[in-house]
Amino acid sequence: MRTRSVADVIRRHRTALDLVDEAVLGIGSRPARLLLTMIGTVVGIGALVATLGLGQTAAGQITDRFDAVSATRVLVTAVPEATSGAQDDGSAAALPFDAAVRVLRLAGVQAAGTYTALDLGDGAVTGVPLVDPTATPSGDIPVIAASAGLLQTELGSIGTGRFFDDGHDERGDPVVVLGSGAATALSINRVDARPTIFIAGQPFTVIGIVDQVERRSELLDAVIIPNGAARKLFALTAPDELDIRTALGAAQQVGGQAATAVEPNNPDSMNVETPPPPGRLGAAVRSDVSALFLAFAVLALVVGGLGIANVTLLSVMERTGEIGLRRALGARKRQIAGQFLTESGITGLIGGLVGAAGGILSVLAVSLIRSWTPVLDGTLALLAPLLGAAIGLLAGAYPALKAAGIEPITALRQGA
Repeated sequence: MRTRSVADVIRRHRTALDLVDEAVLGIGSRPARLLLTMIGTVVGIGALVATLGLGQTAAGQITDRFDAVSATRVLVTAVPEATSGAQDDGSAAALPFDAAVRVLRLAGVQAAGTYTALDLGDGAVTGVPLVDPTATPSGDIPVIAASAGLLQTELGSIGTGRFFDDGHDERGDPVVVLGSGAATALSINRVDARPTIFIAGQPFTVIGIVDQVERRSELLDAVIIPNGAARKLFALTAPDELDIRTALGAAQQVGGQAATAVEPNNPDSMNVETPPPPGRLGAAVRSDVSALFLAFAVLALVVGGLGIANVTLLSVMERTGEIGLRRALGARKRQIAGQFLTESGITGLIGGLVGAAGGILSVLAVSLIRSWTPVLDGTLALLAPLLGAAIGLLAGAYPALKAAGIEPITALRQGA
């Protein structure tokens, strides 16, 4: 019993080896066709590895940038009167002008500033008095009233001159800081001569030009004046928003304390917007980006599988005489089907290996060019060749069944 069992195992092992040898000889005898067949699998597997790798890498970059900027932002606004009702003294809810100073006392707050987009009605921004017929009004330039800490909060930098300080704000000095776009529109590129612009007919001295802002990029196209000047000259009653920049990871804590710090007597009159937890957002971004790239990869794999199926079916048609001869010499249907399945599986395996290597190299090359940190899933790289083999087997199933169903006499006649 033991001897017969060992002999049976050896026989089966030899049969499997013979089948692999025949399959390798079959696909190796036509190298051009092998290359053509593998192209689809190489592209499909390469696209799968590359797109998922690039998707994870890109998601990591997006998450890192969000964590560095947006995840540190807390926004406070007054709840609309229609929603919150009046305060205890009958007045409508409003942000206090010293709201930035109040929240700076909170742990985790690195900078804070108020922001208000002024409505000047028919007023315009111009470089000369509006009574001058040669003046070119720039009514499309927005005017922003801000506290002294706004530029630091928005991670901005001054190209020339300076930003106004708390002293300008408290005194209501008519000074203005221009964004680089507004400065270009007003033909002002230096402030050492203390140039003057006119906002709704009121003169303002330009003391600085902002050349870069990481948050609130609209500041680059605006003119920025102190809250004190806006109160004195344009009857500003309250800021629109309080923008807070926190330390990384402190946004949730600051968001829970900001309303009480700004309005301790009625914190419910303040609306606080905080970013979602960085880890949760990063996972969501990575999932969305990976899903998008996965759709393209699956499409490429389908195309690769169809390529293997077409070429394998063509091979069956061309080798009809060979199939008939094998059947006439005693080959069974399962042996014929097994040979073509093995050929398509080996083709898919080789294509998977080449495609996985190409996909990994693509991720590394793009990351090197873009100065990114590559993110590669080692499991995917190892499973990609097996996936290629599985696709090859699946694509070769129909041609193999078709080959196994050919009758010997019919095959010999067609082969002749």
